Amino acid sequence: MSQPRLETPHATTRERVLDAAVRLTSEVGWSQVTMARLADEVGVSRQTVYNEMGTKAGLAEAMILRELDRFLAVVTVAFDAHDDDLVGAVRAAARAVLEHAQDNRLLHAVVSATHGADTELLPLLTTHAQSLLTVAKAVIAERLAPYDVPLSPERLDAVIDMVVRVVLSHVMQPSASPADTADDISWIAARVLR
Repeated sequence: MSQPRLETPHATTRERVLDAAVRLTSEVGWSQVTMARLADEVGVSRQTVYNEMGTKAGLAEAMILRELDRFLAVVTVAFDAHDDDLVGAVRAAARAVLEHAQDNRLLHAVVSATHGADTELLPLLTTHAQSLLTVAKAVIAERLAPYDVPLSPERLDAVIDMVVRVVLSHVMQPSASPADTADDISWIAARVLR
């Protein structure tokens, strides 16, 4: 039984292609996603899909970066809700990201590779995740800027890198509940940031 389509009524062609790609990846696996199949799903020509996405590798990167934007949106909300409590903001952001990851169809399809040896997308989250890490670290640095953190820029960058990598590790392979993991991450951050 296929999942209901999650497209918004006024979605752009690019958004509709990305929605269809995520849905197909979670239902049949990345190896079965083709530009022709996406064109059929979206109701456009194959050339339109190529014009919107470029190559299949470009499609994969666009899918991952769109999901990253969604994850970073929950980080922003968490920091906004704790504008006077840095450790609370770190805890809330980590928990929100980990909770969001639990229900993320694309992430589950990539990490579990439930469709045979369909692991082509996994490097975008692991060994080739530099752009993902760069974007995530930049957002966290921007969110930390208003807080009075008694660290040199180099040390603060190291803390941001550590927190982002630890959260990403738990997104990929959870070892406890989001709340417990967020408590542990914020405990570590509190020791370093104060």
